Amino acid sequence: MERSVIFISKIKKIEQTMPTLTVRKADILVLTEADERIRLSGYSFCYSTMPPLDHELPPYPMPVHYAPTERRVIIYSKYPCVRQYSTYDDTTAVCVKFETEYGNLLVYGSIIGIHGHRKPFFMDALHGQMTDLRKLTAGGRRICFLGDYNCSFVDNYYPSNTGKTSILECFAETGMRLLTADRSECIDHIAVSKSFIGTSEPSITEWNLDKKLSDHKGIAVTF
Repeated sequence: MERSVIFISKIKKIEQTMPTLTVRKADILVLTEADERIRLSGYSFCYSTMPPLDHELPPYPMPVHYAPTERRVIIYSKYPCVRQYSTYDDTTAVCVKFETEYGNLLVYGSIIGIHGHRKPFFMDALHGQMTDLRKLTAGGRRICFLGDYNCSFVDNYYPSNTGKTSILECFAETGMRLLTADRSECIDHIAVSKSFIGTSEPSITEWNLDKKLSDHKGIAVTF
């Protein structure tokens, strides 16, 4: 059963994107740099970050503008919500606990940084989200931490040694498994609590390799 999917970055063609996402038949679907006009059948529950702010003044090196319907992260789910948690920045990360047939699972959808892995935005977001992850996994809560990490792990596609080290150290501390670590030219990742994965061996598929619908690949994990 496909329990989590991430389709990353700016959605270029909303009308063409919707059937592509629907055909995935994912139980949980997470979009980043998405748009509320994307309406998907089969999902009873939808949660998103707060409307992002326009960043036009220093210290931002380049303007960042958002349309009224754009959201940094949107989570679609076939599972009911048990609780929604606050995050370090509710305009760029959203966390929801869902009730599944395999037990409760927190889904934390995020983007780490603005303008890729440029500092200081990347490091500020990285610190905030790793702090969130440590807090949310306390007491044995199981979590799926997924989104645009702005960091690759097996090549120099988006190099950030500091970012990689911080993320992997936090995952080791919180009992997470980074399922997409071996994917080349990949900065969009899915990590899940080892206690939720159990003895199953997840499979991974990628699509939108020509990047016509979005400027990032889509990636899915199936349990």
